[in-house]
Amino acid sequence: MIKNIYIWFLISDIIITELIMKKILCLFFMLSMFALRAQETLPVYSDYLSDNIYLLHPAAAGIGSCSKLRITHRQQWTNSSDFPSLQTLSFHTKVGDKTGLGFIFFNDRNGFHSQTGFQGTYAYHVLLGNNYRVFNQLSFALSASFVENSIDERTFNTTDPAISGIIRNSNYFNADFGMAYHYRGMSSYFSVKNILLSDRTLLNSDFESFNLRRYVASVGYYFGKDKEWQLEPTILGQYIERTKESFVDFNLKAYKKLDNNNLLWVALSYRKSFDKNALQKFQQITPIVGLNFGPFIASYTYTQQIGDLVLDAGGYHQFTIGVNLWCRTVRAASCPNINSYY
Repeated sequence: MIKNIYIWFLISDIIITELIMKKILCLFFMLSMFALRAQETLPVYSDYLSDNIYLLHPAAAGIGSCSKLRITHRQQWTNSSDFPSLQTLSFHTKVGDKTGLGFIFFNDRNGFHSQTGFQGTYAYHVLLGNNYRVFNQLSFALSASFVENSIDERTFNTTDPAISGIIRNSNYFNADFGMAYHYRGMSSYFSVKNILLSDRTLLNSDFESFNLRRYVASVGYYFGKDKEWQLEPTILGQYIERTKESFVDFNLKAYKKLDNNNLLWVALSYRKSFDKNALQKFQQITPIVGLNFGPFIASYTYTQQIGDLVLDAGGYHQFTIGVNLWCRTVRAASCPNINSYY
């Protein structure tokens, strides 16, 4: 009798899961058919390695045993105030056993151009077993974004009639779709960024592409559970559909358990482009150091372009601070992105 009831609940759960997955996929394909006017949203850097994978993959919303609040600041330290900088405020949490919710506020500035935006995420996590014995989970997510672009033309000294000499603004919407699969210490993600066909009306729409899609996939494995040192190698690839650009990140992260369940970790990331044009070969290296102390996290990231052709000699510095909130029972997964140590 008990066995029959268990089988009935299992079948019901599978049917409900399939219905929700179909709705998410249908919404994804419907959104991809619309044409809006916009530009690419949140840029892809290496901040996802600072226990902040949600910035990159929407399917990470609510993935962990704790709700996560993170603040980042990235900037090139120079004597000029016009160099690129980025600030983000992100939060994501689990609601019930299968739902994840999250949001991101961001402010991205580069010279006379800037964009500020908000992204909200809904994720659905499919439990494929007893996650307190063997962690096995499939996830789907959809994010919607609102972005305001601006360009400051007040200091432009020109007689070009196309230059208005004011701060010009334009607003737009876009969306991301993501999937994730976790099994034991293995993690994998796939996301499609900017799925809406769009162009930016801030400048001249006749010369701007409608296709801003970026495909991002990553896979990693966590080694050394219950040992003093742990290692987590990951690989991340991204492909920009319109320009045919492709990049791959090769990452290695090491964790060291300290007293009172605090955690020290260091990471090294190497990003390389695989474009056919030799003049566009892009390489950069990013060392990261971080500390988890109780529910809090702090990290420092430095990024430097390397290689024979260096277009930007200045390095980029980033600081991340955060706190883990409302933690639940630790599950079978050992990866710190899933479970916290305090």
